[in-house]
Amino acid sequence: VFSSGGPVLPEASQLVAQFLECMAARNFEAAQAFLAPSFEMVFPGGETMHQLTELLSWAAPRYQKVGKTKMHFDESWQSDKTVVYCRGMLNGVWLDGTEFKDIRFIDRFEVVKGKLQRQDVWNDLAEMRPKV
Repeated sequence: VFSSGGPVLPEASQLVAQFLECMAARNFEAAQAFLAPSFEMVFPGGETMHQLTELLSWAAPRYQKVGKTKMHFDESWQSDKTVVYCRGMLNGVWLDGTEFKDIRFIDRFEVVKGKLQRQDVWNDLAEMRPKV
């Protein structure tokens, strides 16, 4: 129940989708423009990063490439921020060159004043990784 209305917040799902498109195209300079100065991303295992270059280093020993498909977005609003959940499937190539597909993921983004403040990532990559 709402006792009063807050300010109208812009649709943040489109912003998140554009950021993810830049990441998929490996246009990291354009992707960086979506991030707030205090941006924080938390990946499986609790790995916390603040720069896209850190993400690239973290991903290098895990897979050759990864992409997101079948994405769906949900939004909710909390005070001055919009929370966007993006869920779908991961597809890509493991380090040994074999392909993977349809591995589920969920990303949770916090958007404040048109910038991404935080990204939390959950996926099943570790469960599907080839056993060595």
